[in-house]
Amino acid sequence: MGIPGVQRVPSPLLELFVLRDFLPAGLCAELVALIEAKRRPSELANSDGDPTFRTSETCDLDPGEPAVEELEQRLREASGIDRALGEPIQGQRYLVGQEFQNHVDWFGRNGPDWEKFCGVAGQRTWTFMVYLNDVEAGGGTRFRSLRKTFHPETGKLLAWNNLHPDGSGNRDTFHQGMKVRAGSKYVITRWYREKPWG
Repeated sequence: MGIPGVQRVPSPLLELFVLRDFLPAGLCAELVALIEAKRRPSELANSDGDPTFRTSETCDLDPGEPAVEELEQRLREASGIDRALGEPIQGQRYLVGQEFQNHVDWFGRNGPDWEKFCGVAGQRTWTFMVYLNDVEAGGGTRFRSLRKTFHPETGKLLAWNNLHPDGSGNRDTFHQGMKVRAGSKYVITRWYREKPWG
């Protein structure tokens, strides 16, 4: 909250913050170009066999790229979280009709995938997501417990805590990347963990 312009969504259900103009338009354009160059179909830890659950494309961004280095610095300054706790930064592209249905970013501790995805670095703690462009129609991020949709704006940051104070996953963080209705959507996603990544 010490960062100028940061707004906390007024809800007791979860910690969620919004910061407009977190990234300048020029840096957003550079990141979009990097995503376009190396995108691939997005994957899921557990899709339950539904090929329509997540239909975007994803790019693992090269940390050596100057634009990614600048992004990393801005994320570190905004979050105050040690970069060693961060997963590799990803970018996603959504075209018309593509979406990411309702999901949470944390993993169930008793689930079959816990050891595979969390055995080294532990649970996901925070999610930082940045919109890289305005979208003509659709493409919002909807938090169902808040009954609120955040609309893409170039450079806007959303950040939320995935966990309760006791470390359990917060089900009120269920969110949906809604279908793009016109144009395209590019976003950056950075997840943080309990312990150093890798």
